[in-house]
Amino acid sequence: MTYHPKSEFISVMMERGYLADCTDYQALDEALLKGAQPAYIGYDATAKSLHVGHLLNIMMLRWLQKSGNKPITLMGGGTTKVGDPSFRADERPLLTPDQINANIDGMQQVFAKYLTYGDGPSDAMMLNNAEWLDGLNYLDFLRDIGRHFSVNRMLAFESVKSRLDREQSLSFLEFNYMILQAYDFMELHRRYGCILQMGGSDQWGNIVNGIDLTRRVIDGEVYGLTSPLLTTSDGKKMGKSQGGAIWLNGDMLSPYEFWQFWRNTTDADVGRFLKLYTELPVDECERLGALQGAEVNEAKIRLANEVTALLHGSEAAANAEATAREVFEKGGVGDDLPTLVLTQDEIGDGVSVVQLIVKSGLAGSGKEAKRLIAENGARIDDAPLTDAGMMITANDLASPIKLSAGKKRHALIQLG
Repeated sequence: MTYHPKSEFISVMMERGYLADCTDYQALDEALLKGAQPAYIGYDATAKSLHVGHLLNIMMLRWLQKSGNKPITLMGGGTTKVGDPSFRADERPLLTPDQINANIDGMQQVFAKYLTYGDGPSDAMMLNNAEWLDGLNYLDFLRDIGRHFSVNRMLAFESVKSRLDREQSLSFLEFNYMILQAYDFMELHRRYGCILQMGGSDQWGNIVNGIDLTRRVIDGEVYGLTSPLLTTSDGKKMGKSQGGAIWLNGDMLSPYEFWQFWRNTTDADVGRFLKLYTELPVDECERLGALQGAEVNEAKIRLANEVTALLHGSEAAANAEATAREVFEKGGVGDDLPTLVLTQDEIGDGVSVVQLIVKSGLAGSGKEAKRLIAENGARIDDAPLTDAGMMITANDLASPIKLSAGKKRHALIQLG
């Protein structure tokens, strides 16, 4: 694409690799030249924390604010009661209002690290779609909003079609989700002058629905912009690791483990991730991404430090790097290592080393832990661990034990 943007925000989006598609590049670009423009991304409250898979879009909101525009983080207090069916093989479990509110509280802690909230022209707003969805009258909604949606067209959207093609059930409840998301966009335009919805490229159909509805019902001119759905160079979905989701809340994943996730980035992804997840200048990202051999490790440490500092602060990043150097280079035990504290009752007459590997998050299951031991990938206090039947007693834990999976993943086990 040869379009040369005039606005700072679209320039950054294109230059750093955030852009997958846009409903109208030129018109949006022109609109962004007219001062602080509100734009939003919606987040359903399905967990107590956001994870690394959300971080790309959070960075888009951060750049939006840095370029003088107004980010809106829309919490799905209403839509979470329905569940987004996009590209899912099954229906989401339904959460209670209390669970949803607790999840929103946890997610808000993360947004506050990346965005400045307040009443100024470019200060971010935290909104909840339950504000307008909870009070809807069903018959009025069907008559005023539902009539603008063609079922034929909704069935043709890839997110719905893929589910039906696999002959997997799609409930009427879920089918309504895209209508509610479209309604959100219209309400945000009507109430707050929001001109742009952003999201991952899997949200394209939902975003286009919102644009059409806003034009038809209130004759509003709004736009959509999507980011690529990221996979790592080895084809894995971004944000997933052997131990599960990479959470952004420090109480669900320690800053050290978060740092370690980025330190373990594949060589081929370093340059791209520096552009997307840090604020380093593009030419510096490219220079670091081009490093080869042992030098690329310093680029990975820079990536881990920059990303961790944005989320947890520069002190946490420095501590994580110091711990990593102590553990890897000197074979020591760093203060920041993930620690599993066991009580005397939990240990009883002894606990198997396989259980400890699983409990400490170094393996996802007992089977995986046994395979790790069989393939000589496990160590205990830096010595090879070869006996999957080994039992650990309270006496063994008179001082902490260090368990390792491979060269880079470690955990401490201690008696509480």
